[in-house]
Amino acid sequence: MTQRINYMQQSPEFFNRLMELSGAEKGSSIEEEIRHLVHIRASQLNGCGFCFDMHVKEAKIHGESELRLYHISIWRESTLFSPRERAALAWTEILTHLPEHGVPDEMYNRVREQFSEKEISDLTFSIMTINAWNRVNVAFKTVPGSADAAFGLTKAGLS
Repeated sequence: MTQRINYMQQSPEFFNRLMELSGAEKGSSIEEEIRHLVHIRASQLNGCGFCFDMHVKEAKIHGESELRLYHISIWRESTLFSPRERAALAWTEILTHLPEHGVPDEMYNRVREQFSEKEISDLTFSIMTINAWNRVNVAFKTVPGSADAAFGLTKAGLS
């Protein structure tokens, strides 16, 4: 697969703003482990190989177990995720594939049982951000692993 265009060079102002938004996630109320799960799951759902590859490597570098990484796609059946992580994954799925009539109250209430209002807001912005990255990388066929050296992902030992 060959990348179509280099969107970073073509639209640096938008790229830089999206990078700023991603950077803001690090100071959010959502713990890093959940952010990794959210980024991986949204990338799976959107078919974004570049982001999936990147976020699996980041999660591994930050100590996530390989088995949990393998289980993200089957999180409903897996016993490896906490109720809080399950709520985050469910919220990720519903906001990534928005239902025709919006998010049902039952889903919101399920998430609200695990997260404060601030956390739900921060989690939602995290999901919005990864979906934006997924869309740009899918549109321009960014090659998985092509930024490993630039982002320090070779440390994951998964190349």
